[in-house]
Amino acid sequence: MHDFNGQIAVVTGATRGIGRAIAQGLLDGGATVLATYAGNREAAAQFAAVNTAVGDRLRLCQFDVADYEQVSRFYSQVETEFGHIHILVSNAGIRKDGVLAMMPPADWQRVLDVNLTGAYNMAKHAVLLMLRERYGRIVFITSPMAHAGFAGQANYAASKAGQIGMASSLAKETAARKITVNCVSPGFIDTELLTGLSADQLTAYKKSVPMGRFGKPEEVAEAVLFLCGPKAAYITGSVLEVNGGL
Repeated sequence: MHDFNGQIAVVTGATRGIGRAIAQGLLDGGATVLATYAGNREAAAQFAAVNTAVGDRLRLCQFDVADYEQVSRFYSQVETEFGHIHILVSNAGIRKDGVLAMMPPADWQRVLDVNLTGAYNMAKHAVLLMLRERYGRIVFITSPMAHAGFAGQANYAASKAGQIGMASSLAKETAARKITVNCVSPGFIDTELLTGLSADQLTAYKKSVPMGRFGKPEEVAEAVLFLCGPKAAYITGSVLEVNGGL
C-alpha cells in the first residue's frame, strides 16, 4: 500500500481509464484527490459513487485543461482552500486520428491544445504552489508514440513527444527545490482510447506486444504511484515505459 496520507493530489482526466486508476490509488493511499474531468458527468458521478466512504477526500472538478483561464481559476480555488499541492498527475488526453495530408487544422490544434498545452497549463500553476513547500511530484502520462509514431497519429505523437521534452526541461528547473518531474509512457492499455480501432487493428497491435496482451489501467497506476512517492526522490527527468515489452 502506498502512503499518501495528508497529501493533496491533482489528477487530470481522472474519472475514466488510466486517470481513474491513478486517482483511485491515491485515494486508497490516503491522499485528498482533486479529480478533474472535461465533460463526462456520468463517468464522474460513477467514480464518486464508488468512493462515498472517503468523504471529502475526493473532489470532482470540471474544466478544460486547454483553457488557461479555467486552469487559473481552478488553482486559485486550490490555493485558497489548501495553500499548496504535493502531486500533479497530468493525464488528460485525446486522439483525433487522420493522415497528416488530410488532417483538418482544427484536429491538429485541438490535440496539441489538450495534450501538450493542457499539460503546460497544469504544470505551470502546480510548480508555483510546490515551490513554496520545496517539495512536489509531477508526472506526465505520455506514450510510446512520442518516439515510435503511428500512421494517422501525427498530432498525437507530436503532443506526446512535446510532453517528454517539457518534462526534461522542467525537471532541471525544479530539481533544487525537491520537485521531481517524470513521465510514464503506457503502451496499449485496455481503455476507451482504443475505441474506434478496427478488430484487425486490435489484433495486430496485440500481436506486436511481446507479452501478448494489452495492459490494465491499474498496472500503469502502480508506476505512477511509485514516482509520486517518497522512495522516488532521486528520479527526475525520466520516462518509465509500461508497455509489455514493446
